[in-house]
Amino acid sequence: MQAQKAEGTKDLIGRDMRAWQRMQQVAAEVFGPFGFEPIETPAIEQLDVFVHGIGQSTDVVRKEMFRVFSGANFERVLAEGTDAKLKAKQRLALRPEGTAGVVRAVVENNLVPQGSAPFKAWYAEAMFRGERPQKGRLRQFHQVGIEWLGAPDPAADAECIIMLMRFYERLGFDLSQLRLLINSMGDPACRPAYREAVRQFILDHEDEMCDECRERAELNPLRAFDCKNPHCHEIMQGAPLMPDSLCDECREHYAQVKQYLDAAGIAYVEDPTLVRGLDYYTRTVFEVEAPGAGVGSIGGGGRYDGLVELEGGKPTPGVGFAVGFERAVLALEAFGKEMDCDADRCVFVANAGADLRDEVFALALELRGRGVRTECDYQGKSLKAQFKLADKLNASHIVIVGGDELAAGKVKLRNMATHEENLIERASAAEVIAGL
Repeated sequence: MQAQKAEGTKDLIGRDMRAWQRMQQVAAEVFGPFGFEPIETPAIEQLDVFVHGIGQSTDVVRKEMFRVFSGANFERVLAEGTDAKLKAKQRLALRPEGTAGVVRAVVENNLVPQGSAPFKAWYAEAMFRGERPQKGRLRQFHQVGIEWLGAPDPAADAECIIMLMRFYERLGFDLSQLRLLINSMGDPACRPAYREAVRQFILDHEDEMCDECRERAELNPLRAFDCKNPHCHEIMQGAPLMPDSLCDECREHYAQVKQYLDAAGIAYVEDPTLVRGLDYYTRTVFEVEAPGAGVGSIGGGGRYDGLVELEGGKPTPGVGFAVGFERAVLALEAFGKEMDCDADRCVFVANAGADLRDEVFALALELRGRGVRTECDYQGKSLKAQFKLADKLNASHIVIVGGDELAAGKVKLRNMATHEENLIERASAAEVIAGL
């Protein structure tokens, strides 16, 4: 049987890998001036990190999260029919999103002690969810995100949104083609009553709604706003809206966020049904859509002021966002654009005879030592075949090492675009070519 990749995964090869690297480069360039440092957390965490952070009732935890067991523990779970007897450190899961793991790291390493400066970090990591594979939805996908712990000021919310939009612009998006949605989900002082009002609304219309929404009424009623069933969506248009139920503090916080965005010239649309899919969000939430691209949301985030406590830390406010790499690439393509991720200029060193292979080897090393991407023949091809290979590799120049030229202390340099050829000194060839 031929080896195949797992369903819902994708190999990042060539331009795809360069695009992922470019996205990380842009992240460093955009987030760095705002004081964010890179971080990487393990792809595997204790299950409770995600259950506590994301929420037991969310689709991510209930349906999509990949559980991980060692061989011995898997046999034990099969035999006992449960993992209840496993220790917490033995119950593991693959990372389905980035925030919970970063918050765990902050708590475990005491990165925001009392009175310290806020903790700012950005990450670029693979995430894992057991979703039904489709366009823009993979079981292993990649995200770039930021987390800002210890800053309760609404200016932090606004700066996150501003960074997010600058990030999209640097990736190559025309911001007029994107739509930024914002909302406030309230806090523990005002959201419980709103949650109960939405739950009661669903129960009052349960005969008209799908089975999943009836289940959500008890588990996570706000998620009914995201139901893909057209009839449920129509019914939820009449449900109570969070902005009408905000307490004075949440209403003021939201107003200040909008004031900062207005001052920065950031266009947005208020969407009172925007709730996001994870339980840890409080107050400001936001999402970016690419209408017409056919990939749905391409990023979003919000404030999560209670998450650090859920992970065992002291009360610490937080805010952040994540951008999906695969969806961003698809959206750019839908708009007729692509990321600036062309391969580095390539130079091909060709030999006009097998006896010149040592000289080709030496010149290639000299060029690489100067940072020039250099290719040459390792298959014993003829000079004509080497030219064809150089063309396939998109070489900008070919350096031809020939016996007569080398005897005169020179090599021939050919420009592949203009076909112009010149003899250059062998001793200074690497320096000359590196300066082109």
